[in-house]
Amino acid sequence: MALTRLDLRYGASVRGIWTNVLGRVNRSFTGLGSWRDADVRAFQRQALPIILAGERQIASLTASYTEQLYRDANGWGPRVSLDMDSVTGTALRGVDPVEVYERPFKELRAALSNGASLDDAVTRGAHRLETLAKTDLQLARTHTVREVAADMPRFEYTVRELQGEYDCALCMIASTQRYHKRELAPIHPGCDCLVKTVTADYDPGQVIDEERLERIHELVEEALGRHDRGGRTVDYRKIIVANDHGEIGPVLGFAGQRFTGPDDINLPT
Repeated sequence: MALTRLDLRYGASVRGIWTNVLGRVNRSFTGLGSWRDADVRAFQRQALPIILAGERQIASLTASYTEQLYRDANGWGPRVSLDMDSVTGTALRGVDPVEVYERPFKELRAALSNGASLDDAVTRGAHRLETLAKTDLQLARTHTVREVAADMPRFEYTVRELQGEYDCALCMIASTQRYHKRELAPIHPGCDCLVKTVTADYDPGQVIDEERLERIHELVEEALGRHDRGGRTVDYRKIIVANDHGEIGPVLGFAGQRFTGPDDINLPT
């Protein structure tokens, strides 16, 4: 599916929010000067309202975007009343954001305890912060799509649209699939793919872009040196799965991965 002008406008607006939120919270974290317990609270007082405001902006944009998609497809569309508290903040993970945003400090301290320099430890903490914030901003989008599409009877499925100049293999595989609208679109930390609703009078099947999927399989085969493609001894569609992470929902990963806690989600991006 080609990106429409509506998709591009929406994507640009969301990226603008990402850039603003991530830049501000990063400066807040790296500019602390010290990262002791008192600094944790100071950071949270400054950063959490910024992150929540970003989530709410993305939820509002996504609701309007999804409604417009429905109107464009059907000539009319219901006005959906979205409960912001159900698609932002604690609702995204089932965990208080205060607890979530202590994790960059834990990352920093763990690095120091393992002999890292302060500069390196701060960099690692900042990276963890960026991953957390990106994930929450994307969750606000996927939760909103699910909530809004629930009131749109002709929208049955969602698909993933790639919008970056470079996209990871996980997202590329997922972009060839369709998902039921009642399910959260699987993500990985840092994922920024566009989630689109689809009007379908019939189930198109799990694979919606066989040609792209086959090309990805060929590239994987070339990279891994597997030559028994015709025999299907390796089905690469089974390499990519949606693991159910207990906190953030479906997460894209490799078959066989299991998560024991929030620290175990450092997937490739």
